[in-house]
Amino acid sequence: MNSLIAILGLAFLVLVHEAGHFFTARAVGMSPRKFYIGFPPAIAKVRRKGIEYGIGAIPLGGYVKIPGMHRPAPSDVDAQFGRAVQEAPQLHGPAERLKRLLAEGEFEVASGALDAFAAAIRETELSDPARRSAERGLDELRDGLGGDAYWRQRTWKKVLVIGAGPGTNLIFAVVMFTLLLSLGPGKATTVVAEVEPNRPAVRAGLQPGDEIVAIDGKPVDYTDMIEEISGSNGRPLRLTVEREGRRVTLAPARPFRDPVDDRYRLGIRTDTEPIPFHVAVVDSFRLTGLVTKEIGGVLVRLVQGSGREEISSPIGIVRGSSNALDQGFETFFWVLGLISLSLALLNLLPLLPLDGGHIAFSIIEGVRGRSVGREVYERVSVVGIALVLTLFFIGLSNDIGGRTGG
Repeated sequence: MNSLIAILGLAFLVLVHEAGHFFTARAVGMSPRKFYIGFPPAIAKVRRKGIEYGIGAIPLGGYVKIPGMHRPAPSDVDAQFGRAVQEAPQLHGPAERLKRLLAEGEFEVASGALDAFAAAIRETELSDPARRSAERGLDELRDGLGGDAYWRQRTWKKVLVIGAGPGTNLIFAVVMFTLLLSLGPGKATTVVAEVEPNRPAVRAGLQPGDEIVAIDGKPVDYTDMIEEISGSNGRPLRLTVEREGRRVTLAPARPFRDPVDDRYRLGIRTDTEPIPFHVAVVDSFRLTGLVTKEIGGVLVRLVQGSGREEISSPIGIVRGSSNALDQGFETFFWVLGLISLSLALLNLLPLLPLDGGHIAFSIIEGVRGRSVGREVYERVSVVGIALVLTLFFIGLSNDIGGRTGG
């Protein structure tokens, strides 16, 4: 059951990502053609205002089809209509005219030529596979030549639509961290809530309600206190506490080694205090920055030839999420927030076909003043896909070989 919940959690994050693309595209006038929960083929679908909404047979994540991601090219005609032209040579002339207009960038004239080509296809007898391919090609070219095609939009619109996917994952992570911090058990303090019997804390004279303010004369907060105790290696520690408005220095306490996690402890449980919402917001951004820095460090180490063992695949992600569920839903939601942040950062890498690659190319096209052809996208995508697959297989080998904990 835990694995199923973990898989659904990962699928939800992908759906959040795609929803970011979908709603932003609609907001800036790029009407998406499809929005699916899960991946096609569809097991149920309905069309509303020109958009096909559906539930996919593959129940993971989501799928959004934004029209005209690439500028139509002559090679599209060959790829989509090659079989139809081979079966019906009379289509060769209209196809060649359409290819010439696309090559010359005469896209308005090409729209009319496409309509004429569509009429010729309707009047021609073709095999079912050739007709399906031709109809699919007509739809793709109509989208690519339409006024709401992605490649025809201004740079800021393209960057906004593509950036909305990882941006939504980033926002989800920050919101999740904020809620967990503000609604969770609160911030640990140095105020003693409970003293375990027959432990060093009792023998040193520590009492519930004492606030530990210094160890060996050094002022401490909660983090410092834990580090001093766990790093003591069992040497005696002299605690100074606030008790009923006065400072008291206790007898030395020798921490014991806990066999459960092999850490030194005194045998106390400290109190917590609520975290105000505005503090939780600031802390969530601070945590996001720290995790981003750490993930960036992993990528740098990977480029330098180390850090391989820190990469994980979806298998490891699901395993880690499932293990988090064993510790409770609060831990699971922390992991879900971290995964959402990781998805955002991974997708922002400037590699095609990742979102970061599309953003980079949109900026390049804005600077050049004209779009880049599909063939360039495809060549660059080969490199990006190879790198992404390399990361995937490194993570997969780690997860299968047990080199990471997920």
